[in-house]
Amino acid sequence: MPFLDVGGGWVEVIVGPMFSGKSDELIRRVTRCLIARQSVQVFKPSLDDRYAATAIASHDGRRLEAAAVADVDDLRSRVLQGIRVVAIDEAQFFDDGVVELVRDLADGGTRVILAALDTDFRARPFGPVPALLAEAERVEKLTAICRCGRAATRTQRLIAGRPAHEDDPVILVGAAETYEPRCRACHTVLRGSRPTPLFAAGV
Repeated sequence: MPFLDVGGGWVEVIVGPMFSGKSDELIRRVTRCLIARQSVQVFKPSLDDRYAATAIASHDGRRLEAAAVADVDDLRSRVLQGIRVVAIDEAQFFDDGVVELVRDLADGGTRVILAALDTDFRARPFGPVPALLAEAERVEKLTAICRCGRAATRTQRLIAGRPAHEDDPVILVGAAETYEPRCRACHTVLRGSRPTPLFAAGV
């Protein structure tokens, strides 16, 4: 969809479940900026090293060089004065300080493009993403394809092939071996007492 330049900087947030093409879309937008010869910096959390330590990589193999940063303070310290575009992948892994950083960049005239999971494996809002969505001039919510063929809006975590329990840690970096896109009807989170492990049941 066309986007009107509101003057100065602005914020764009790309959200959706895993395997919905968020990183692909971020790479596409950044590539257009590079073709236009705009100054661009790309960042990713160092926590996410699934495909490359210093690159954003989509699930279908597209890559874009990126600086891996430990936290928001590290990210802020690396942003160059007068930069035209700042892109941040996997923004859900940063703390709430990323919201103030993004606001400061946009207020200073920088276009900020972020990609993030909007919900965690429990289908609950993920970290700073709700506040980033409220800060944004433009939001695009992508979907994947569920195993049933419907549009997937949620991320299913699987542990040894079984749905994860709601008390499991929110952050667990993984890919197709751990996560699947699911629709609302197919998404499952275990609640209550944990099931007996297979080996304990003698299976």
